[in-house]
Amino acid sequence: MAATRYRRFLKLCEEWPVEETKRHRDLGVFLRQRVAQAFREGENTQVADPEACDQMYESLLRIHTNYYRNKYPRLKDTSFTGVTVEDCKMILATDILKQMEDMKKGTWRKLREKFSAEKPEEDSK
Repeated sequence: MAATRYRRFLKLCEEWPVEETKRHRDLGVFLRQRVAQAFREGENTQVADPEACDQMYESLLRIHTNYYRNKYPRLKDTSFTGVTVEDCKMILATDILKQMEDMKKGTWRKLREKFSAEKPEEDSK
């Protein structure tokens, strides 16, 4: 039975899209990593809690197939702010978020990062 669960999760991972604009923050990439972790031995993996595993699969499948979006259709594809789905995707892209983060930095920190030999990540730790 574990082999069947493994194959179902693999099929779901294959179908789940990966958004290139969300590097290191994409749900599809995270899902693939978690499935690889959970099924380290592939089809031979022993599932500790089969009911929880099946419930997780069903929940992910409903997200993937837009079950609730289809069940509860919206009149408009915008939020209360009037922002469209395309605008939200653009705003949440990794490159745009990085630019916005850079804009928030103070002048002293920008200069220190520019002329410092250390990496900025090391400085903030």
